[in-house]
Amino acid sequence: MADTTVLREGLRFGEGPRQGPDGRLFYSDFYAHEVRALDLATGDEEVVCTVPEQPSGLGWLPDGRLLVVSMRDRKVLRLDDGGLVEHADVNGIATFHANDMLVDAQGRAYVGNFGFDLHAAIAAGGEGPMLEPDWVPPGTPLALVQPDGAVTVAADDLKFPNGMGLLPDGRLVVAETLAFCLTSFAVADDGTLSGRQVWASLRDYGIAPDGIAVDADGGVWVAPALQPFAFRVEEGGEITRKVETSQICFAVAIVDDKLVCCTAPTSQPETVATAQLGKLEVFAL
Repeated sequence: MADTTVLREGLRFGEGPRQGPDGRLFYSDFYAHEVRALDLATGDEEVVCTVPEQPSGLGWLPDGRLLVVSMRDRKVLRLDDGGLVEHADVNGIATFHANDMLVDAQGRAYVGNFGFDLHAAIAAGGEGPMLEPDWVPPGTPLALVQPDGAVTVAADDLKFPNGMGLLPDGRLVVAETLAFCLTSFAVADDGTLSGRQVWASLRDYGIAPDGIAVDADGGVWVAPALQPFAFRVEEGGEITRKVETSQICFAVAIVDDKLVCCTAPTSQPETVATAQLGKLEVFAL
């Protein structure tokens, strides 16, 4: 029996959950092409914007304007009064679909990408080869988008850079899904990254980290992408909590005193793009 309570059903594939500046939960539904905002206290929900090329990561500029990753055309869009406009183009860096994103307090956005067509590879050969310890996935860069939209490479050769968070000491932690680890970087005043190290290796647990959320104590909640759980991990790899979800957990967010989990039976689009099997699940921390 799941530890969580199902808050919403009928999603296609929820991703990128974040607590917004107004306190609501914002999240993307990939195949509904919508960014939504949900008041956890009242249950009121609205569609914030529609992203034709599929929304993913979310964040906010210091003035409160929403940024959203447009996956298939590899862009970051900005929600202005007149609607969505292009904020940055990461086609020169991303080697496949753009994906999750973290926007810091200065308005700098770190944008990950698939690196290759993961869904096609799974459809052709299953997940088996990717679970072998000697399999080497393609590496891809992490993009850094400055508040004015200028784009540079933040880090090279990440193995499917996915969820990101800022630790209490200022380091950036990145989920490298296909390296089965969380990787940390020191962040300079200009947003550039250095001092790359493995913050937590998760391969022995079979955890391919997808979305993550950092708590106030510096622990990282991990959505494992292969299992119906959310895990809290500390630096070095110790798992300190485990929360069972009703189906596979692909993304997590901390909203006030609640852990919010985006779940689905699979990430394969041929299954979830039309069937409304996705859920939002919550757990009181």
